[in-house]
Amino acid sequence: MVKIAVYGKGGIGKSTTVSNVSAALADMGYKVMQIGCDPKADSTSALHGGQDITTVLDLVREHKNNFELSDMVREGYGGVICVEAGGPTPGLGCAGRGIIAALDKLKEKGAYETYEPDVVIYDVLGDVVCGGFSMPMRGGYADKVFVITSGENMAIHAAANIAVAIDGFKDRGYASLGGIILNHRNVKDEDAKVRELASDINSEIVGELSRSETVTDAEDLGKTVIEAFPESEMAEEYRKLAKTLLEICKLMGRENAKESKCK
Repeated sequence: MVKIAVYGKGGIGKSTTVSNVSAALADMGYKVMQIGCDPKADSTSALHGGQDITTVLDLVREHKNNFELSDMVREGYGGVICVEAGGPTPGLGCAGRGIIAALDKLKEKGAYETYEPDVVIYDVLGDVVCGGFSMPMRGGYADKVFVITSGENMAIHAAANIAVAIDGFKDRGYASLGGIILNHRNVKDEDAKVRELASDINSEIVGELSRSETVTDAEDLGKTVIEAFPESEMAEEYRKLAKTLLEICKLMGRENAKESKCK
């Protein structure tokens, strides 16, 4: 099972990217589970037409532990298993608590054994990387963390902070940084700024996505680009990115296996 965490500043196009990657992987024949770790609980909406999905934190608040695994999930496009962590009641509690509750409950109720996903993708808000928001990085969850950014200053600042957090956790056996995904906003000196960021954090740009109205058109239909416009150039960009992320994680798996044999 390949486990990927994707972090980025709010509004950077993270959920759109993750949902299209999930849809692309599903079309390739992989069983995918996407876990939305954003209090807005809209990570997976494009995969299931925006239908209501009960968040894990809502279930915990209303039913304690008296609910089934099936109550936590909704099957979306291509059989993608969709889960939303949810957030606290406005003004009360910590947003990171939803992530902790979601991941704990998925394990407790045997989600991975029941659905047997080939790929698990965590879609995580990266404005603040602490407490529950760092949960998907922890050992046993993600294998690799990928950071989405544009050339906008606030997005780059958030990406740098995420990289610092990943580096700070490396001695704890947490997931390592897999690379940067450049989601173009066509701002001035965008390529140069993101290349500089990659150099500063000892990483690289592993994928690039164009700024395209096709993405907006698909969102207006409540679908991913992969579903709505499968023959478009944008759909091909998402397919390419999906293959790249998968290959990076598989390569890491092969390297770890070799190290284990050597030991």
